[in-house]
Amino acid sequence: MVSPSSSSYQLLFCLLVLVFTPFPSHSADPDPLQDFCVADLNATLSVNGYPCKPKSQVTSEDFFFDGLIKEGNVNIGTGVLLALADVQSFPGLNTLGLSMIRADFAPGGLIPPHTHPRASETGVVIEGKLLVGFVTTDNVLHSKVLNAGQMFLFPRGLLHFALNVGEGKARILVAFDSQLPGIALVSTSLFASTPPVPNQVLTKTFLVGDDVINEIKSKFGA
Repeated sequence: MVSPSSSSYQLLFCLLVLVFTPFPSHSADPDPLQDFCVADLNATLSVNGYPCKPKSQVTSEDFFFDGLIKEGNVNIGTGVLLALADVQSFPGLNTLGLSMIRADFAPGGLIPPHTHPRASETGVVIEGKLLVGFVTTDNVLHSKVLNAGQMFLFPRGLLHFALNVGEGKARILVAFDSQLPGIALVSTSLFASTPPVPNQVLTKTFLVGDDVINEIKSKFGA
């Protein structure tokens, strides 16, 4: 017969084993199992990413990309153009857990508060002066005005922004630890979703009336 104290020690030992046993985890995209896996963007089957293009169809051009040479054509926020280098524009990034963005700011340009659900972000100011910052889950704002050559870091999933506070244009290069980091703009998600977020939710959230919510939604074409 096992004594109560012996049973307690056995239970404690099992709990300690569970706590200190290393479990496989990933802070970003899973590690690749081959040298490369150039994405087949036309494939009909996808599990978590893109399947590989047959090696016989891979060429050197799959590993080079010139899409960041000039300003992009993706509009975001106010006065900001993005050039994207993710797996959808640069298939060679598939399974490598990497992507980049070039962002060009007009004077006063703003990338509004948003999150990247699948990646942390780091970047360097190439030109101009930017106010960048992020908000922690404790509602603490960490922000700083950066000049050319200075870097910033936004942890995965946290709300962040970038504002051109200089007199001229500004430009940054940004890197992510995901081939497709995703982006969720707070303003667009709340006021321009399809179908729309009910006014009852928004009025209670922001402590305002329907007239204010409808006015904001009209700015987003909703």
